[in-house]
Amino acid sequence: MPTARELKDALFDAMNAHDLDRVLACYSPDAVYVTPAGVAEGHEQIAWQFEHLFKAFPDLHIAAWYKVECDDPAVTEYTLVGTHTGPFLLPDGVESAGTGRRVVLRGACACATENGRIITDRDYYDQLELYCQLGFHLEPDQAA
Repeated sequence: MPTARELKDALFDAMNAHDLDRVLACYSPDAVYVTPAGVAEGHEQIAWQFEHLFKAFPDLHIAAWYKVECDDPAVTEYTLVGTHTGPFLLPDGVESAGTGRRVVLRGACACATENGRIITDRDYYDQLELYCQLGFHLEPDQAA
């Protein structure tokens, strides 16, 4: 049975290959994937998250640069790079067309496993850093 570290490494390999089947094979059918953009529960929602990411950043590549060596959970710091050329859903529900901008995003994640699959995967990155690199700007609320 794979360790949490082996599963997380396999997940990063599948992400770099943009192989959705391999991505989902890392997760338990009832897994929970938590990101700053929201929570995905189960394969259907997790698949939607990764499909969206692969379409928005077709050259997406993720590289782990620090791995905590422990049994469970697997903790990893990474850099994600990609060019925004496809549709990207913003927090207000509006879909942004590709900007052509390249992003370099640092993040960290922790995943827990059970029975050889990821059951919870928590991904942490600075959403504001991502949006700024994409060329989006904060605007004050008119009521403020």
